[in-house]
Amino acid sequence: MLKTVRSVFLKPGKEESLKRFHPWVFSGAIARVEGEPEEGEVVDVYASDKKFIARGHYQVGSIAVRVLSFTQEPVDHDFWVRRLTVARELRRAMGLIGDPRTNTYRLVHGEGDNLPGLIVDVYDRTAVMQAHSAGMHLDRMEVAAALEEVMGDTIENIYYKSETTLPFKADLVSTENGFLKGGSPENIAMENGLKFHVDWLKGQKTGFFVDQRDNRALLERYAHGRHVLNMFCYTGGFSFYAMRGGAALVHSVDSSSKAIDLTNQNIALNFPGDTRHQAFAEDAFKYLDRMGGQYDLIVLDPPAFAKHRDALRNALRGYTKLNAKAFEKIRPGGILFTFSCSQVVTKQDFRNAVFTAAAQSRRSVRILHQLTQPGDHPVNIYHPEGEYLKGLVLYVE
Repeated sequence: MLKTVRSVFLKPGKEESLKRFHPWVFSGAIARVEGEPEEGEVVDVYASDKKFIARGHYQVGSIAVRVLSFTQEPVDHDFWVRRLTVARELRRAMGLIGDPRTNTYRLVHGEGDNLPGLIVDVYDRTAVMQAHSAGMHLDRMEVAAALEEVMGDTIENIYYKSETTLPFKADLVSTENGFLKGGSPENIAMENGLKFHVDWLKGQKTGFFVDQRDNRALLERYAHGRHVLNMFCYTGGFSFYAMRGGAALVHSVDSSSKAIDLTNQNIALNFPGDTRHQAFAEDAFKYLDRMGGQYDLIVLDPPAFAKHRDALRNALRGYTKLNAKAFEKIRPGGILFTFSCSQVVTKQDFRNAVFTAAAQSRRSVRILHQLTQPGDHPVNIYHPEGEYLKGLVLYVE
């Protein structure tokens, strides 16, 4: 017997964004809700004239409905299989599936793959699944079953990691992390021929920042003979690319001693016994204050300074302060890779913050590259908020 789908009715005129296929319904746009849908339940959304518009996951909070479909198709096993198959074929078209030098990539990127609230990263034969909505959490077993069907024997393990990503307002039970399939302790993956340990049990995000793959490869091209500083290094991704690129020395800095341990393990995995690398567990700003002018390639890849709009002003000040210190200390002829991963910080916001820092330093600065997330983190053209990663490569005279 089919379960009755409850209905959400919008205020007059509030359906316009949905007609443009934007995948979110905000709570302020809702006139009334028929019945009392539970957190994460699938609901149908209707305009004020009672015409159907969309079907999606209901939740408490600012984003009240995350749209799964603009038709009244069943959200069942076949639905998940179809969506995951499309996501898989996109990565295959990019050459990520079956590449002998790269076995890590993002298979599902939320709204970018028309699966809002769901992230799936693949590390060799392990898929790490993460829910950012109550609905995806409740549907995790169905998604895992579809994932197993779509990926076949290329995936032996599915690890669910959502303890820290689910909405805090959601009254959810059984949110603990754990394996939904398999349970292999093997945690070494490969990207562009370089190996790295993945801490999907306790690490940030799903265990590694797969969104910087293309940007790390670009840094490798600039690293030869340079003295490199990798700030906020986390697992050391930029560091081991710099070393393969022929850097004269590489220093990695992170406030987390666990991150430094992981960085050192990754360096040893790729460059055993190489004395060019040192790592320091220290606050970034303190390190920048005390360091001399020994670096001519600096990477600034901080965690999100703003996770919501209320923090935007302080975040922009933080980006300005951080980049100003780098401009002050970097050698003439130096290269600065600087990033923001805050979704609420626009490309123009970030560029203005970096511009202000450059002006304060009174150095001559030129933009060499404007960077973003790779193709396996696609941006739904109807959901520009999905373009979260911004980066600039700057030449500093």
